[in-house]
Formats: sequence, C-alpha cells, structure tokens
Amino acid sequence: MDKIKQVAIVGGVHGNEFSGIYLVKQYQATPQQVARPSFDCRCVWANPEAHYANKRYIHSDLNRQFKHTDLANPALANYEQSRAKVLNAELGPKGAAKTDLLIDLHNTTSNMGACLILTQAGPFYNKLAAYVKMMMPEAIISRDEDHFNAADHALMCTLGRYGVLVEVGPQPQSVLRHDVLELMDRMTQHILDFVELYNTDKLPALPKQTEAFRYLHSIKLPMNEQGERLGMVHKNVQDKDYQPIQPGDPIFMLFDGTEVYYEGEQTVYPTFINEAAYYDNNLAMSLNEKVIITLD
Repeated sequence: MDKIKQVAIVGGVHGNEFSGIYLVKQYQATPQQVARPSFDCRCVWANPEAHYANKRYIHSDLNRQFKHTDLANPALANYEQSRAKVLNAELGPKGAAKTDLLIDLHNTTSNMGACLILTQAGPFYNKLAAYVKMMMPEAIISRDEDHFNAADHALMCTLGRYGVLVEVGPQPQSVLRHDVLELMDRMTQHILDFVELYNTDKLPALPKQTEAFRYLHSIKLPMNEQGERLGMVHKNVQDKDYQPIQPGDPIFMLFDGTEVYYEGEQTVYPTFINEAAYYDNNLAMSLNEKVIITLD
C-alpha cells in the first residue's frame, strides 16, 4: 500500500470564503489538532491578498489556474496566476508533487451542508468516501472526476498526488458561521483520521456501497439575446441542494410570472443552487445523478 507522508490543508483559495481561512489559522496556532503520527501536515493560506481586499480574487479565479500549460506559461503573470506558480513550487510540482494529499477548504452560499468533492477516481478515494460517510452520515459525497481532464486539471487540489475539496455551506460571502466552520473542521478531522488508519493498515470494515452524486452539467439562468437575466431560480428549488428534480418540475420563475420547467428525461439532483460566486457567469445550478461507490 502506498503511504501518505505529506498532507497539506489549504484555506482561502477564494478570499471571501472565510471558514477555510480561519480554520487554517486555528490549525496553525494549535498544530496538534492536525498532527498524526504517520504523516506530516502543513497548513497553507492560499490567497491572502484577495482576503485583504475582501474579494473572491484580485484578477482571476485562483482555483482555475493549475493546468500544466498555465503553470508553465510565464506570460500568465497576474496576481492569481503568479500565486498559482508559487503554490505549485511550494506544494507540487504538479505531476511529481511532494504533497501526497491536498485538502482544499471552501465555502458555498448554497445549502449544500458538508460536502466531500472527489475530482479524481481510484480505490483511495472510494475508501475515503466510504469512511467519511460512515463516520459522518450527514456528509455528502460528490464525484466530479468525469467533468475534468485528469491529465490537465485546473483546480488547486490537483497539485497533490491525491486531492479533495471540502465544500461547506450555506455561508454568505465574507461572513463566518460557527455551525459551518464546525462542520468543516469535523470533515477535515475525519479525512486526517482516515489517512492515519490507511497508513497503518488499521481501517475498520467499510461499507461496501456508499451513495454519491456525480456531476452531469450546469445550467444558466434564463437570459435574453442581450445577455440580460429574465428570471430567477424557482422557490421550489431554492435551498433544496441534493433534493430530486423530476422532469416537468418548475426550476425557474421569469419576472413576467412565467414558470420554466425542467425538460430533461431523468431525475437529477441540483447543487450550488444560486451560488453567489457564479452570478458572473449566470450559472443557476449544477445537475447531478445519484450513483453508488462500490469497494472492490
């Protein structure tokens, strides 16, 4: 079994997502909270300038700057592009990383609870998902590995040999919530406990099957040809992350009072519903299907 020797916990990739920043500060002040005998753990604050400016980012989304080609391109030199290169040198380099597991902490304004997002596939991730779900039944497991080209993934967590995102909400931008920070800490602690048990061959019997949600695609808010919004997320969908949408269910309410219905052919499960950070792109929500993770 391959061992996890170096773990990095990263907070504040987005400057206005406060839980990860303050949790990293807490861990740096009391490193015994993240210490385990079988591996070293470091904590990193990814994007301090965006936090000082109270913005998601200064020039461009830091969590979209980690493709191999972009990291190798010296012409990409704005603040976040430069910061990505620094983090790659510190935690990577990507593809030959000194970091075995990178845990990237995020907040969402959507009502997603505590969500473990897996952006790659494999037995390690399947066992991690089964363990976290067993220890924290309210946790949501999200599989997003099919959405990205694994060989040239843009997300921060792909700097490590393994990488996951911890996404917790609802929490407004630039706000702290005790319950949300507590959920983020609990999920992070379970991940660290899993790594310790994994390294020492002491994992308990894990469920053979674990429910998860696999990303299908995202949908945009209704817009006219001029790019102006014509409506909003329907109240029947708002705050119902991971609750089923059936074909024919209303998903948008136009400003003229017209309801817009879901026209797909299968039941889907929405996430990132009305996420504030995605209004720049007019994204309304992501749609997922329910899947089962099976251990070999």
